[in-house]
Amino acid sequence: MPVRELSAALISEGLDTRLLGRRVLYYPRLRTTMDTARREALRGTPDGTVVVAGEQTAGRGRLKRTWLSPRGNLALSVVLYPERDHVHSLTMVASVAAARSIEVVTGLAPELKWPNDVLLGGRKICGILVETSLRADRVDYAIVGIGVNVNLEPAAFPELPPATTSVSREAGREVSRLDLLRSLLRELDRLYLAESAGEAVYREWRDRLVTLGKPVRVTSPGITLEGTAESVGPDGSLLLRLPDGTLERVLAADVTLRGQT
Repeated sequence: MPVRELSAALISEGLDTRLLGRRVLYYPRLRTTMDTARREALRGTPDGTVVVAGEQTAGRGRLKRTWLSPRGNLALSVVLYPERDHVHSLTMVASVAAARSIEVVTGLAPELKWPNDVLLGGRKICGILVETSLRADRVDYAIVGIGVNVNLEPAAFPELPPATTSVSREAGREVSRLDLLRSLLRELDRLYLAESAGEAVYREWRDRLVTLGKPVRVTSPGITLEGTAESVGPDGSLLLRLPDGTLERVLAADVTLRGQT
């Protein structure tokens, strides 16, 4: 299907956000929005600067995995300067904002998978990557990267994991990237500012998690655990009930439902 081009003017016109998108940088093609956003952060770009790419050629996800983002998808990174106490909530804010925006634009009902995936029909539709530069007492910057499979036909890209889908595939129609992006920026703006003001997004994030109550396998470098995903903490950690009854707190790992790949 033809891809409608975006532009910084189209993205920002009448956006009505308080922080996000006060400065929008759009590139038809980039290696990765994260690298461009990092350079902007090091130059002192304004809080809430958004970097958007029409196509990414070297996108990446967690654990240095490749994130495919051809034309027709959304790839963006947001530069923020949060207080240190709010860094842990950035993944929650971004994933809930992505789920809300897909609901608003399509009427579909996304679910979240710990720690950073958005799902439709049990398949991955969106990933979140947060990068921070921290000192002992302050945050130099944080970059929130979001990739959404919008108008993508997964069958055309055999290198994608099997459990991948797109908004257009689930909606049964082409979906406006511009509408979805603008909705996403509005939701990010509301949730980030509310979180910064002390209104925690934790409960909504927890309640949207499809992972909880399920038998799971948790893997991180050098360790594999199996148990039941019992709950999550306000800091974003997963509370895993092991077979011997002990409760393990997991801060960062990959999670798969047992019996799935």
